[in-house]
Amino acid sequence: MASILELKCTVCGRSYAPDAVEYTCPVCGEVGTLDVLYDYDALKKSLDRDEISTSRAMWMWRYRALMPLLPDSAVPPLRVGWTPFYDAPRMADMLGVKRAWVKDDGANPTGSLKDRASAMVVARAMEQGIKTVSTASTGNAAAALAGIGASVGLDTIIFVPATAPEAKIAQLLVYGAKVLLIEDTYDVAFDLCMQVSQQEGWYCRNTGVNPFTTEGKKTAAYEIAEQRGWDVPDVVVVSVGDGSIIGGLHKGFYDLHKLGWIQRIPRLIGVQSETSAPLVDAWENGLDAAQMQPMEAHSIADSIVAGLPRDRVKALRAVRDTQGAYVTVSDEQILAAIPQFARLTGVFAEPAAAAAFAGARRAVETGFIEPSDAVVILSTGNGLKDVKRAQQSVSGGVRVQPNLEAIKRVLRAE
Repeated sequence: MASILELKCTVCGRSYAPDAVEYTCPVCGEVGTLDVLYDYDALKKSLDRDEISTSRAMWMWRYRALMPLLPDSAVPPLRVGWTPFYDAPRMADMLGVKRAWVKDDGANPTGSLKDRASAMVVARAMEQGIKTVSTASTGNAAAALAGIGASVGLDTIIFVPATAPEAKIAQLLVYGAKVLLIEDTYDVAFDLCMQVSQQEGWYCRNTGVNPFTTEGKKTAAYEIAEQRGWDVPDVVVVSVGDGSIIGGLHKGFYDLHKLGWIQRIPRLIGVQSETSAPLVDAWENGLDAAQMQPMEAHSIADSIVAGLPRDRVKALRAVRDTQGAYVTVSDEQILAAIPQFARLTGVFAEPAAAAAFAGARRAVETGFIEPSDAVVILSTGNGLKDVKRAQQSVSGGVRVQPNLEAIKRVLRAE
């Protein structure tokens, strides 16, 4: 286990003992999200990168020595992590870049990258003997917590906007979660979840507010580095809502760089829908997280809708510290990206995940990605999460009489 050296506020820099604070900085409030920091000098002496590479543990817990759990603590049984990493030469040609890959986190047990954070949070709940976990979500984080909680018998309470896709709500109910359909925005559901969780003594997974969500999501960066032979790409592109995934990627690459396991940290490019783009606005206008105000937000890519991103400090830092960028894409571009991405790579992505591909195209057009770059697109969720949008993104199929001549006529017409 990596012994936590300190919990450090991302806003004021105050340091707290590992068990002194549960969620955010008491001085800065909710904006004061915490970094979980380790004794990297001690880890350098005790860990061997090549030994990890020989591990047969094909899940996120292959990196357990870099994660905040006691050595004898149990972890959830579902195989989260070590998701596929595909070379995508046709996508590279279309983008006009040297090399391109897809990291497909839609292959996780509940269909999204959010399983990584939920596995970490559930493991910590088990370690502390907590029986009830909660979260607010537009769907994926909720499904992840419900599924992984179900795998170990935890009670799961979910606060989700009533407008969430039906398939995602059904997934929660199948797992046996108690689902509260809040007739308001995600941001309202988030605040209600925090208030009730603290009153009831539940362990709240809410993204950003719970610092250990980052420690789960960072394992995607570890895998990208290891699956590339510890030679990191020039750029990683990912869609962004609350900012916890891009912040987690940055933390993962930061850890590896501090250990000397990689030579540099890739540029991180965050993609938002132009109708839900508070981080783009803050980045373009030089605002810090404390200056950001709630904005009206909506998009077909429900997983990245957030009027005031809860992990905004880490999300802005991830782009600024790596000389990356934030870009916007339209909902129409997101919708078109679903079949485009699938036909180039074979990966079926939900709208929020396909937004990363649309954003990569935009980043090439604006010069944030250069022709000489090696690029990874992180696909964060499976297309089956939102079949309705997938259906809207395509047309076709020809009704044909059940005989050979009719079939041949249709084929010749094409």
